[in-house]
Amino acid sequence: MNTSSAQKNAAVDWHRADIVAALHKAGWSLRRLSQEAGLSAGALNNALDRPWPKAERIIAAAIGEAPETIWPSRYEKRHFKPVFPIVPPSAANTSTACAGVMG
Repeated sequence: MNTSSAQKNAAVDWHRADIVAALHKAGWSLRRLSQEAGLSAGALNNALDRPWPKAERIIAAAIGEAPETIWPSRYEKRHFKPVFPIVPPSAANTSTACAGVMG
């Protein structure tokens, strides 16, 4: 079976169980980390299921990883920069189009 290069290079987010396990290895629970960060006890659970940059940074710091490493798909979308077509200067500055307006 042939796979496209996009599928091969697709970033895969860590599984939520792997994130929780990494926190436990570092001596944290999500509940205690939430409370230490001044959030409600279950607040950081939300970052496991949906984007929340502040919570992602807190969890990543506790694990010792970058948030982009744990949730690469979320950061691909955030750092997307559209590529605009390059218009030659002669096409962008047409004096005939402006002549009627300025004249």
